[in-house]
Amino acid sequence: MDSSDAPQQPPHRNSLEAWAARRERRRESDHWITGTRRVILLADGGGAAHLHPDAPRLLLERQGDTGGWAPVGVAADHAEAAAWLSNPTADPAT
Repeated sequence: MDSSDAPQQPPHRNSLEAWAARRERRRESDHWITGTRRVILLADGGGAAHLHPDAPRLLLERQGDTGGWAPVGVAADHAEAAAWLSNPTADPAT
């Protein structure tokens, strides 16, 4: 009996193939968690939304073909950006 006739063993739990399969499952499920829209504060120093409520925000959407983020507009302030994030059918602010 040569090695080609031997039954195939499942990949070891810590093998690279098993890790890659787990990572791909996580990446697919993370799209549901992270969503398809992001906002980046356009102010010096960055920080949380409450620190610069009147600063403009860059609006980003996930590109389905590449999975990367692409800019789609600019919101005038935190309230406008939050409204855009919470309404998935809304057009981006320009």
